[in-house]
Amino acid sequence: MRKAALISGLVVVFALWAVLLPLVDRSSFSVHMIAHMGVVAGAAPLIAIGLSGTRFDFSANQRWLTPLTASLIELFAVWMWHVPALRALPETSPFLAALEQVVFLAAGLALWLSCLGGAATGREERRLAGTFGLLFTSMHMTLLGALLALSPRALYGEGEVSCLGVTLSAAADQQAGGVVMLLVGAVVYLVGGVALLARTLNDRVPEPSGRNG
Repeated sequence: MRKAALISGLVVVFALWAVLLPLVDRSSFSVHMIAHMGVVAGAAPLIAIGLSGTRFDFSANQRWLTPLTASLIELFAVWMWHVPALRALPETSPFLAALEQVVFLAAGLALWLSCLGGAATGREERRLAGTFGLLFTSMHMTLLGALLALSPRALYGEGEVSCLGVTLSAAADQQAGGVVMLLVGAVVYLVGGVALLARTLNDRVPEPSGRNG
């Protein structure tokens, strides 16, 4: 299962970085959001499942990298790259565009690995902290997605853009991107948090003792 998850995650990264982004209108905010959510909510958890418990699980040797710390790192990364002035920079430089995507993947991996992997000791406590970390991430993804979808004006660019062949105004493009964040980002992190909580509670339920005679 881990090998299949790792391969699936790498395939998602390849599809986004080598197929989607080079062939579409990079000025489209909704395209950016599809790639962003595909990396942090699609590829990152799959790769984390594949790496957890292996020698490539960097969260096992970084005691400071707790789920709560990692959730704050992702909060900073996501909100920083969506400040209007910074959002325009990746469109001006291939290096900055690559840096943006690498930051998203690194932040996503740090969060998911800190929740799913790490050292064997303290795993139950880490899962519980991971529940809060993922639910917190779901909340701030929901907030940012709602702000983008409900904004009365376009914050990113002007004029018309092409989103996967569909022509949209800058405002409609931004609203579509906000909806993508709401539907994908918020839901995936919420489901992940609930699943971690359910697994923690299930592990704490004592097995029924067998009857004698």
